[in-house]
Amino acid sequence: MSRRRMIAGAGVTTLALVGGAGLWRVTRRPVTALKPWLLAAETPADIRLDAFRHAILAPNPHNRQPWLIRMEGNDGAILMCDLAKRLPDTDPFDRQITIGFGTFIELARIAAAERGVRIDVEPFPDGEPQPRLDARPVARLRFVEDAAVVKDPLYQAILKRRTNRALYDLDRPLDESLAAKIADGSYSVDAKLIAAVKAVTVAAMTIEISTPRTFGESVELMRIGADEVDANPDGLVLTGPKMEALKLLGVLDRTSLADPSSTAYKTGLEMQRQICGSIPALLWISTPTNSRRDQLEAGRRYVRANLRATAHGVAMHPMSQSLQEYSEMAEKYAAIHRLLGVGQGERLQMLARIGYAPDVDPSPRWPLENHIQK
Repeated sequence: MSRRRMIAGAGVTTLALVGGAGLWRVTRRPVTALKPWLLAAETPADIRLDAFRHAILAPNPHNRQPWLIRMEGNDGAILMCDLAKRLPDTDPFDRQITIGFGTFIELARIAAAERGVRIDVEPFPDGEPQPRLDARPVARLRFVEDAAVVKDPLYQAILKRRTNRALYDLDRPLDESLAAKIADGSYSVDAKLIAAVKAVTVAAMTIEISTPRTFGESVELMRIGADEVDANPDGLVLTGPKMEALKLLGVLDRTSLADPSSTAYKTGLEMQRQICGSIPALLWISTPTNSRRDQLEAGRRYVRANLRATAHGVAMHPMSQSLQEYSEMAEKYAAIHRLLGVGQGERLQMLARIGYAPDVDPSPRWPLENHIQK
C-alpha cells in the first residue's frame, strides 16, 4: 500500500520556511537504509550469503522483511518467519507474508545461478501451517554446485527493481505485446476492464484507510523522514523535502495521519484514490488453490514479472487491498474475483498495475546480518 506520497500536494509549507541547518535536514535522503542496495564490491565466499544479500531486496508486504535465516551445515539454510513481522489486520491468514517468502526464494535462486549453483527448495518441511504461519520452517534450502545451471538474464534487473507507487502516465499506453511479455500470464490493456477494476481498487483502498484497525496497522509502520527510515529501515516510507519540512514544523506525525478530520488524512486518502486510479495496464496472478505452496509460487511468479518490467523500463505496483481477507473487504474481494474470471476454488493472489512512471528510490532494507540467526 502506497504511503510515500500520502500528503504530497498539501501546500501547507515550502522549503522557504526553513533555512540553514533546517534546509539540510529537509533535503537529505536516507543513507544506511539504502546501503543493502549497493552490494559491496567483494563477493562473499559463502554462496549462501551472496544469494541472500540479493534476496533481501525482494518485494514484500508493507516492507516488513519477515525473513529469518538459520544456516545449516556448509550448504543449507532454513527459512523461518519472524512472527512479529506479520500483519494480522490486513493479512489475517499470513497469505501475503507467505507470498513475500516466494519472492525472497526466487531472488536467491537467480543470484545463486549466477555462480553456477542450484538451490533445491523443500517448502514447509514440517507441514503447512494453517490458518497462520507459526514457528515451523517456511522452507529448507540446499545449495548445490551444478554445471548444468543456466544463468538467468533477470539477474541484471535485481538491483534496479522497484515497487513504484507514483502516479502512472495515462497518456502513454503500454503496448499489449509488452504487457503480455511482462505478465507471462494474465494481463489486460482493455479500457473497459481497467475501468471496472479501477472502481473496485479505489473503493477497496478507501475501505482500508477508513477502517481504523487496518489503517492503524499501516500508520504504525510509517517511517517519517530520513532519520526514522535510517533508524528503522522497514515499513512504509514518507520521505522527500516536503515530508521532511512538514515533520520539522510539527505538521506531520502519526497522530495527524490517523485522524480522519486532519488535512494529512484527507489529502492522503485523495492521493491514494488517484494512485489506485492511474492504471495503464493490469497483470494478475491466480493459483489453482490457496495452499501455502501456491502462495510461494505466486511470489515467485510475481517477482519475475517485476524483474521483467524493470528490464523493459516499465513501472509496477501491487494493488492488494481488494484481495485481503477481513470482513469489511468481503464484497470487494468477491467483486475482483468475478471481474478477473477467477474460477471456483481458485485464488487471486496478486493484482498489479503496470505502466510508465517517474523513477523512484528503492525501499529501505535491514542489512543481511539482521536476518541471520546466530
